[in-house]
Amino acid sequence: MVTRFYNFIFNFVFTPRSKKRASDEQAQLDQQTSQFKLYQFKACPFCVKVRRAIKREGLNIETRDAKNNEQYRQELLEQGGKVKVPCLRIEQNGQVQWLYESNDIIAYLNKVAA
Repeated sequence: MVTRFYNFIFNFVFTPRSKKRASDEQAQLDQQTSQFKLYQFKACPFCVKVRRAIKREGLNIETRDAKNNEQYRQELLEQGGKVKVPCLRIEQNGQVQWLYESNDIIAYLNKVAA
């Protein structure tokens, strides 16, 4: 119980604020990222870094816990080629790309959000 409280306080203090956009611009960005999936482990520091970048940019990207969900772990292994997180699954125009490394993911998302 105490750990949950400290996690809440930590996240409240250190979670970045989302970027504010016009509603039509945000809707367009939401549509563009609707097929993105972030495979992650909840406590992984590199995953935390990516989740904070997603929050800071105001992106709506589904997160998938590959540590506690066997289906997501299998997807990551079979389709992505390895169980390594964070991993961003990018589906666009019928093509799927798997992007690993937190800095590469953040750079890609910053470019998408620009």
